[in-house]
Amino acid sequence: MMKLLSTLLLLVGVSTTTAASSRGLASPSVFGVVPRGGALFGGKKDKVAEESTAAATTEAPAEAKKYPPLSQEEVEEWLEQIPVFAVTDANGAGVVLKPDNDTSVFYFFFSPQMANATLNQLTSSGAADMDLRVSAFSLGKIWFKILNSDGDSNEVMLKSPGEEGEGVATKNVEYRLVPDTRDLLGARMLLTMNPEEGQKLQEEGGMTPEIAQAAIKKAMTESPKFNTTYNEIPVFMIAQMRMQKQNGEKGEDGEPVTLLPMYFSLQNMVGTWQQFMSQAPADVKDVEPAINLMSLHDLVAMMQKESEIDFRNVVLVPSLPMGADPAQAEAQAEADPMAQMGGSTLGDL
Repeated sequence: MMKLLSTLLLLVGVSTTTAASSRGLASPSVFGVVPRGGALFGGKKDKVAEESTAAATTEAPAEAKKYPPLSQEEVEEWLEQIPVFAVTDANGAGVVLKPDNDTSVFYFFFSPQMANATLNQLTSSGAADMDLRVSAFSLGKIWFKILNSDGDSNEVMLKSPGEEGEGVATKNVEYRLVPDTRDLLGARMLLTMNPEEGQKLQEEGGMTPEIAQAAIKKAMTESPKFNTTYNEIPVFMIAQMRMQKQNGEKGEDGEPVTLLPMYFSLQNMVGTWQQFMSQAPADVKDVEPAINLMSLHDLVAMMQKESEIDFRNVVLVPSLPMGADPAQAEAQAEADPMAQMGGSTLGDL
């Protein structure tokens, strides 16, 4: 499986050498491995677990402990540290795009690079005098209020560039949450690429343009999930991976509380796993990672139901921008994890 993941990362054009430290989380030195790990959401051991609503591990006891559902407030807090990015003006008013006369769309991006690309496109197409910028928002603050509301309470005023007055009131703005294209492709490849293909690649001595094109074509045409470019957000996890809370909190058994990390970035997850395993004790060095994959919307829905997974001990790890220094990003987050988030924007959410 590890060879397959390394191959997959080569195909999506990312490096596996950058470790995945995260905002306010422990460093890889306090990561741990559960030697036996099956699929968290169904599926078979050491294989990618496709999305499932069965919240049980393959090794769960007949009468496994059930944990109560998370409240909406707990879900918002769980998502709060995740930044998303959008194009706004200097006052924080969002830029709504109209691909046609009947559609109004506002985009939130997980990738600041994609948000900046949209900003550059708007600026070069005649919006240079609008003083546009990329603003950061907390995913927790917009998840229920904007992205998953019924729309009745989200009336907005639309104005054309340079238009005077208050504008036109509308409730028909479509809000789209856009994943990083590299992670979207990675999710599709995880669902379509098998270990035999990775082994064949190793036997043939490396990547060729023909192999890469075939793998990408298969991912783009045969993936059963993640076939839209927005609102279908992949979340990656390795069933055996654990991390300790930095505050040294202990559970009822007196042992340190461990967290299951879940990642938006496939690169970050694999990089963290590889870094830890390179320093791991001999008895766990041969552990094969059991990769799980699920959409964020389905994951949130599962959290709001009784479950055999203790989601209060699950941590969501934000992506690091390309080229970022993980240690620097972690130090910034520990000082103020919300320092880079937007404040009085989109109606001061």
